[in-house]
Amino acid sequence: MSTSRAQPNPAAERREADVKPMQVGLLGIGTVGSGTFKVLTRNQTEIRRRAGRGIEIAMVADLDVARARSIVGEGIEVVSDARAVIANPAIDIVVELIGGYGIARQLVMEAIAAGKHVVTANKALLAVHGTEIFAAARAKGVIVAFEAAVAGGIPIIKALREGLTANRIEWIAGIINGTTNFILSEMRDKGLDFAVVLKEAQRLGYAEADPTFDIEGIDAGHKVTIMSAIAFGVPVQFDKAHVEGITKLQAADIRYAEQLGYRIKLLGITRRRDEGIELRVHPTLVPAKRLIANVEGAMNAVVVQGDAVGTTLYYGKGAGAEPTASAVVADLVDITRLHTADPDHRVPHLAFQPDELHDTPILPIEQVVTSFYLRLQVADQAGVLSRITTILAERDISIDAVLQRESAEGEKQTDLIILTHDTVEGHMRAALAAMQVLPTVLAPIVSIRKEELN
Repeated sequence: MSTSRAQPNPAAERREADVKPMQVGLLGIGTVGSGTFKVLTRNQTEIRRRAGRGIEIAMVADLDVARARSIVGEGIEVVSDARAVIANPAIDIVVELIGGYGIARQLVMEAIAAGKHVVTANKALLAVHGTEIFAAARAKGVIVAFEAAVAGGIPIIKALREGLTANRIEWIAGIINGTTNFILSEMRDKGLDFAVVLKEAQRLGYAEADPTFDIEGIDAGHKVTIMSAIAFGVPVQFDKAHVEGITKLQAADIRYAEQLGYRIKLLGITRRRDEGIELRVHPTLVPAKRLIANVEGAMNAVVVQGDAVGTTLYYGKGAGAEPTASAVVADLVDITRLHTADPDHRVPHLAFQPDELHDTPILPIEQVVTSFYLRLQVADQAGVLSRITTILAERDISIDAVLQRESAEGEKQTDLIILTHDTVEGHMRAALAAMQVLPTVLAPIVSIRKEELN
């Protein structure tokens, strides 16, 4: 009688290996990192059912080891050196939550070189160095996922890259910075000027001690740069974006806009035109009847116009521990599902196949087409409006509406508000220069772009 020895079954061994949990290393466990740990731990069962295998945080790197240990407990290795996480052969996915352009870029590139997939919430890094990072990831056959880099918990990257892939995207306009939207909402509600509301936003924790990236529009610029690349199949190129913040906005203009049926929002806008692509961030008058005009407080919203689907709106929390963690964990699930897929058949980082990206020009702001709100402080005398309208007409700028505040008895000046139809920005700049030197124009002219978004 003979007995047979079980023969090795490579296929079964591969299947067994496939169900082992994916091992994740966190670089940084601040607000988003701790939120990611909590969401992943709390929803582990649901996540495993969706991903097909477990996803576990196995290692954390943070300079404050004691604080990191207090968050994750005793079962996870905590180190102070991020490169120790990258060097660990057991780690499948590196999550970069450090931020900034410097060490974060080095660590992401090293993780890619080590054959690790990368998840990042670092919009600044991708907006400036994304082309280099995505090329390195493609060469190594790994994924760089970045849903959390734009609009926090709103899945706008996935919508643009996958859900709307049948569409020719025409334009995108987004409230993509919660700090500035909170400030503008407070200015409108309370009639206060910018500086007063900024201090209150800092006191409440909506604005950083150094709020420059937010209030100067840089953060929104990074985000719209990424969305533009995905929408139009172009490289990321933040250096070509036109960026303005909200620091010069005055309560009077918010009040006048309201009287005219508009609200002022800081928008990131990117639009396809025959000559190239508009890529800009600036305060914008939006009709009060538009849904995006009614997004208040620290919330985010993105409007996308596609040729097939029409107008779609994506709304939600753009920041915070768990909303952003929601996007980070979604990226971890995507990578887990695609981990064993042929790299050439994964969803491209920027939606279009890498060899199909076009270097379509980004238009300088002088070539952008939009309409304008103008506020002029003028002498209250006959002929002033006639001279101003003549200057606009000479540059092919037509007027949509005029609001002239009645001057009080004894006053010798008044506010003149003009809304224009669409015009080329260069024409408007020439008109503003000509109007500003008129002796009847008594103060610097305020000009704010206006978008109908219809």
